[in-house]
Amino acid sequence: MTAAPLSPVASPVPPAADPSQGSVSGSAPGGPLARIRGIRLSVPVDVIVSFAVVAVVVAFSLAPWLFTAQNPAQGVPADKLQPPSAAHLLGTDHLGRDLFARIVFGAQSSVTSALVAVAIGVVVGGLIGLLAGFLGSWTDTVLARFVDVLLAIPAFLLAVVIVSSLGFQTINAAIATGVSAVAVFARVMRSEVLRVRSSVFVEAARLQGGSTLHVLFRHVLPNASRSLIPLAVLQFGLSILVIAGLAFLGYGDPPPASDWGLLISAGKDYPRAPWLVVWPALVTVATVLSINRISRWLRRTS
Repeated sequence: MTAAPLSPVASPVPPAADPSQGSVSGSAPGGPLARIRGIRLSVPVDVIVSFAVVAVVVAFSLAPWLFTAQNPAQGVPADKLQPPSAAHLLGTDHLGRDLFARIVFGAQSSVTSALVAVAIGVVVGGLIGLLAGFLGSWTDTVLARFVDVLLAIPAFLLAVVIVSSLGFQTINAAIATGVSAVAVFARVMRSEVLRVRSSVFVEAARLQGGSTLHVLFRHVLPNASRSLIPLAVLQFGLSILVIAGLAFLGYGDPPPASDWGLLISAGKDYPRAPWLVVWPALVTVATVLSINRISRWLRRTS
């Protein structure tokens, strides 16, 4: 009795991928990030555009002479209040000065003063939050009450009071903006230190005989400061906006300075030349929105 030959069993063929179901990346169809096997291939388009805008503004501040040959402080009276043209891309002001040149050279003051403000907020606020969260006890109580007092005062009003005491200059406006941001950085840093302080690796470092300073600066500070990066980027954009607002009100450098807020303030007196207000305002808004978008993206990816 012979056995019947076994027929080969066909292996199941996986169904063809449906293009309408998205890519093989494993991410949601139509998602902003394309992934293949966990490797990020791209970032959102708006983030790329935001980086490009910020890169242009930083380039303006580092080497403004590469983008324009016009003198931002001297003009030709015969060319005053000319609309945008081939000779003057963004038009001229009431003294015949090229508006594009003034915006480009004004970026240096705006970016530098914003960096000073962020540095003050990060260093002073971060140190207050670090000490309050790590030492605890009466130190935490005293520093926390000091931060509460700063938070109770509107930031812009506090900046106006400080710059009025120091003098009407852009650097003083930057210092005032940085002081007004100290409370925000201190509050975030304190909460992160409280979270990291109770971690296992911190307790292990103490049990191994690590000193207080060693544990603080070797283990607590590096892990607690990560949340400050997106906040610092966000505060950089807010500082540009606050400093521009102070310059608009006359608390910055006097003319012929070309701070963006001062350009808007000077242009509002000439309603028949709207480009004097529109272009500086657009540059300011585009820069701040781009920085805010980058900060939000960093917070989501960190």
